[in-house]
Amino acid sequence: MPNLNGEMTTRLSDAIAGDHYAGYAYAYPHKTSYRLFDHPVDLPTAWSDEDKSRLFLYVHLPFCEMRCGFCNLFTASQPPSELVRQTLDAIETQSRVVSGRVEPQRVVQVAFGGGTPTYLTADELERLLVMMRCDWPIESEAPFSVEVSPATVDATKLTILRDHGVRRISMGVQSFVSRDLNQLGRPQDHQTVEHSIELIRQSGIDLFNLDLIYGNQGQTESDWFATVRKALQYDPGELFLYPLYVRKLTGLGKTGRSPAENRRHMYRLGRELLLDAGYRQISMRMFRKSGTDYGTQHCCQEDGMIGLGPGARSYTRELHYSSEYAVSGSSIRKIIDKFNRRDPEDFALADYGVWLNAEEQSRRYLIRSLLQVDGLDRQAFASLFGADVCLVLPQVEQLLESGFAELTAERLMLTAEGLAHSDVIGPWLYSDAVLSRMEQFELQ
Repeated sequence: MPNLNGEMTTRLSDAIAGDHYAGYAYAYPHKTSYRLFDHPVDLPTAWSDEDKSRLFLYVHLPFCEMRCGFCNLFTASQPPSELVRQTLDAIETQSRVVSGRVEPQRVVQVAFGGGTPTYLTADELERLLVMMRCDWPIESEAPFSVEVSPATVDATKLTILRDHGVRRISMGVQSFVSRDLNQLGRPQDHQTVEHSIELIRQSGIDLFNLDLIYGNQGQTESDWFATVRKALQYDPGELFLYPLYVRKLTGLGKTGRSPAENRRHMYRLGRELLLDAGYRQISMRMFRKSGTDYGTQHCCQEDGMIGLGPGARSYTRELHYSSEYAVSGSSIRKIIDKFNRRDPEDFALADYGVWLNAEEQSRRYLIRSLLQVDGLDRQAFASLFGADVCLVLPQVEQLLESGFAELTAERLMLTAEGLAHSDVIGPWLYSDAVLSRMEQFELQ
């Protein structure tokens, strides 16, 4: 079994001292490690040895009504209607081709993200939902989540989503304090937000999530308290607390502005408020109201994912692939245009991504498990990779010595303090090979 430590020399203590927010490890390997393949892989070959009875279907809609100052997502703001139509046409073609090549047996979880899927008109949204149900064997009660924004929500769209089996709505609000919104570069009308939340609460959709951001320059404790308490008044089933990142080529990045130095403090304040309110912490960012259930048969560490749309990723155990990645508006438009012009048979090939050897597969499992409150199941890890995580990963000793992790006979888990440092522990566990590819990536 490969030694996951490889040639890494950075000690955890040095990494913690260097930057408490090194990066959000929401996926591994990071998309900036992807490259064009010398030889494209046909999808029947890529998926031949995969379990296709527990798939996650993700559809990416790369459009928004505005681009927030902190946003580095793959999205275009205020696209012309013709571009939206062309993209839906291309996604419809891709969906049909990919489904035919992969031959899925069962889809047990679905998500529409972006961008903002509800930027689509009601008719466009219904067209997309009908298409997905026709092409993919989606379980009738599968967890189905859609991301929305306050300005794009209306009762008609919510009814369409509910009638097509959507069970979770996630909306980014970021703050209820005007000066914080100004610092974040997010123009937002409070009345629109409140109206949208009320519509969602009345829609009959099972689960409602709100996203909040902390750590902008000038944010005070009282402002952050006001935002979290206001969010709690709406009684959402989930709340995500995101630290502010200022990334290259974003609106805030171009201004040279940096996050506040009190992000760790704000995290702890927000966490305490949510725990006191009866929410259970799932990860550093995610909090779920006690009694709320959004169970799924899909396991993100082990099961495959099909991504449709420009920028969407697909995962098998050995192969992660997608279209190209960019942040600037002009570069994103070029990639969307290229996606829309693809020949149908091109959708039957994976030509851009990264291969995962046994080491990278086990590292991915570790990172995705460890950054959750429940931690890593040692027996499951050993069954998949042939050795206990403690033998495979020498960094475990550093995590334990630092007080950032604890070990039981069954599990390896981060402590509360370790969880608070997720955004340095995750990147600290990246392989040298992936870090090298990320450093060489030319962001556009």
